[in-house]
Amino acid sequence: MPIHLETHLRAQRSAGRKLLVPYVTGGLLNWKEAIRAAAANGADAIEVGIPFSDPVMDGPVIQEASLRALKDGATPFGIIQEISTLDIDIPIAVMLYYNTLFRAGHERFATSLVKNGVSAAIVPDLPLEEAGEWCRDADAAGVETVMLAAPTAPDSRLPLVVERARGFVYAVGLLGITGERDSLAATATALATRLKKITDKPVLIGVGVSNAAQAYEACKVADGVIQGASVVRRLMESGPDAVGEYIAEVRAAIDAH
Repeated sequence: MPIHLETHLRAQRSAGRKLLVPYVTGGLLNWKEAIRAAAANGADAIEVGIPFSDPVMDGPVIQEASLRALKDGATPFGIIQEISTLDIDIPIAVMLYYNTLFRAGHERFATSLVKNGVSAAIVPDLPLEEAGEWCRDADAAGVETVMLAAPTAPDSRLPLVVERARGFVYAVGLLGITGERDSLAATATALATRLKKITDKPVLIGVGVSNAAQAYEACKVADGVIQGASVVRRLMESGPDAVGEYIAEVRAAIDAH
């Protein structure tokens, strides 16, 4: 059975720990070794990206990673089955676009996730207003659906997003695509501040958190961070050991809080 994501993150937070969730593209060369290295160096959960040919939320680094994985023959169910062989003691969430979910079938996909030890799903292009059917099927199967909150969301919308969120609330740090930036966007901490006022669920900032210093800054407000492009770039350029070293560096930075 999967580890319950929200329970795990709440327990880590209660122990005074800031939360670190690296993103790794499934099917990329050495992706499983990278996940094990991240887990061994202080990750609290892992987000596994299911590669897609048109990843609308993602910038050049993760687009390239997805392309490489697809060229190497990666498939959604193949990646999910391989997740079951990771043998790590932290929860795993998959990030995928709704077309993959729709084509697979909600119940079939959710059942496969649970069977292979996946705790949660993040579907960035499935808006709250259209998420009901998937969320019901996911809830029934025991899959936690992480909801995304945008920096442009009005105050009236955020409570609806938070109410539907399972696992944690994904505070999208800025408008635009994933990728490394020179500085943390002011919108990231502003949104996390708004969310923390209305929910006790873990609030994590993702998109545009590009290094250890920015992770530290984000954690002044948020419960933790998701790091994608900075992790995937290191995996593609230098291999899984570089991922482990980077996660250890970020872990040390956010532990300084």
